[in-house]
Amino acid sequence: MTDVPVDSGASARAAAPEGLSLAEEEELRSELAKVEEEIGTLRQVLAAKERHCGELKRKLGLTPLDGLKQNLSKSWHDVQVSNAYKKTQETLSQAGQKTSAALSNVGSVISRKLGDMR
Repeated sequence: MTDVPVDSGASARAAAPEGLSLAEEEELRSELAKVEEEIGTLRQVLAAKERHCGELKRKLGLTPLDGLKQNLSKSWHDVQVSNAYKKTQETLSQAGQKTSAALSNVGSVISRKLGDMR
């Protein structure tokens, strides 16, 4: 991520909302600069923490593939315990049973017809 500098030139001053005094505008610009500086510091801290996290994982022998497996396993478990999955599974099971029964009946009828034709 990169920081986007704030244009403190005349074009930015021209865009300032009306009703702000010069002192208020300067105070807001000062606060904005401080906040942007804090954001930069936080980005640096986060990057350092991410590097440290990566080092710890490497030392523990944890690979990105392990993390992916763990995430997929948890996601699949979450899907399986969801009400929508349970209802869908039940509906498909019933549909499968009815389809199996219907195909069995069709097979019996075809067998009977072939037997009659002989």
